[in-house]
Amino acid sequence: MSYKLLKKNDMPVGEFEWGKLMWYANSGMGQPDYTLGFCYINQGRQNYTHMHPNCTETLHVLKGSVLHYVGDEAVAMGEGDTITIPANTVHSARNIGTETAVLSIAFSSGDRETVNA
Repeated sequence: MSYKLLKKNDMPVGEFEWGKLMWYANSGMGQPDYTLGFCYINQGRQNYTHMHPNCTETLHVLKGSVLHYVGDEAVAMGEGDTITIPANTVHSARNIGTETAVLSIAFSSGDRETVNA
């Protein structure tokens, strides 16, 4: 049996003015089929408007409240809510809560592409 163990302190982290992304599975970590991670959005901040041309994205709110913009719609999401966004769909999320929002994120490709819109 072959497996890959990634310790929390070894997770790749992308820092942004709006928050951060932490990755725990993707093609660079030996997982070619999907990407998994966490998205942290600071209070009152919004991540960049973007899309993923090569994969579907699923977000699950673990903590906090966000307003998720999908195309021309705004969807309010709280703890326990999940949204699936098809490939090539422009979207972003704004933290509308009183604490850092934490989202679990999954993509249907191990090599997720992101295009800023």
